[in-house]
Amino acid sequence: MKTRRYSEAQVFRILKEVDSGVLVVNAAREHGVSPATIHRWKSKYGGMTLSELKRLKALEEENARLKRIVAQQALDNELLREINAKKW
Repeated sequence: MKTRRYSEAQVFRILKEVDSGVLVVNAAREHGVSPATIHRWKSKYGGMTLSELKRLKALEEENARLKRIVAQQALDNELLREINAKKW
């Protein structure tokens, strides 16, 4: 089953809708997500502004990119150690 990704603006709008008094179950049904998803978004993004939410997403993407770079460097270092350990 393909999962649907929601943009920061969509998540923010859904959370604002729930905060304004719409029941979580009704909002979940209307937007095609489970109530658990809305509760998870609320615990993760609750109290944030849209700009803070966008900044958080950007930082998460940058962190993932940096982790990939570090992993690649670790592999390169291991390969160089193996090459230098061999006796020619």
